[in-house]
Amino acid sequence: MTPTTRFITILWPGFLMAGVLEMLVFVVVDPNEFQWFGGPLIGWSPRAIYSVTFLIFWGVIATSSALTALLWSTIGEDAS
Repeated sequence: MTPTTRFITILWPGFLMAGVLEMLVFVVVDPNEFQWFGGPLIGWSPRAIYSVTFLIFWGVIATSSALTALLWSTIGEDAS
């Protein structure tokens, strides 16, 4: 498997699942009422909150996928 193919197989499912998780979270959570641990409101626009949370979700899911790929690979697969 080429590095580009491996990169895409890790990031693409993470992108899709981050979108699903984003939808599920913001069905329940109102971005206009975001607070940090009961403190004052964040004060960001809803678009900024959607974007940042999507990137956080994507990063976490992609990291999970990368760790799975790393643990799944064997010495024989890496040599080819």
